Amino acid sequence: MIIEQLVVGMMSVCCYLVACEETKMAVIIDPGGDDEKVLALCEEKGYQVKYIINTHAHPDHNCGNAFLKKATGAEIVLHEDDVEFFSRPDITQFFSALNLTASPPADKIVKDGDTISFGAVSLKVLHTPGHTPGGMCLYAAPNLFSGDTLFAGGVGRTDFPGGDTSQLLKSIQEKLFDLPADTVVWPGHGYGGLKSTLSEEKRSNPFLDDIR
Repeated sequence: MIIEQLVVGMMSVCCYLVACEETKMAVIIDPGGDDEKVLALCEEKGYQVKYIINTHAHPDHNCGNAFLKKATGAEIVLHEDDVEFFSRPDITQFFSALNLTASPPADKIVKDGDTISFGAVSLKVLHTPGHTPGGMCLYAAPNLFSGDTLFAGGVGRTDFPGGDTSQLLKSIQEKLFDLPADTVVWPGHGYGGLKSTLSEEKRSNPFLDDIR
């Protein structure tokens, strides 16, 4: 599995190109801006993009969906609970204040335990609500794409509509802490670093004191 990490957009989102070494089939995770830069890297590497996966539906993580879907023909993937929540007019209006390009509707709706396959690679969907109702992480040992659930030294904020601190911590404890300690954490923002491990987060992340 090939992993390319790019920090994109006005909110410094960690966007990932994940590709199968054998087939060059690929996915884009959380395209949050700098769309032409993301597309150029796909073309340079010869990746055939099958899916655009959003770990959650906040606009800073999906504002590149429309451009990249049109350019690649890839299907947009989102968890079912975010599809429902972000279809509400009041929620749409709230997040429109960010003035970021709206995403087209999801083409593929997933739930906890589903797998997203491309070439010889499969990512397992781990539903981790708390940052948003349909927030999810993507796991393919030893790698975890944690979106805004877990950062290096931090966790996702919960003060936006749909956020819930106790639910977020429960998600981390019940879904992520069961993974191997050497799991590599690839976060949705690089606030405390662009990469970490679960063992390091269990040991030193100050936001996880109550669930260690």
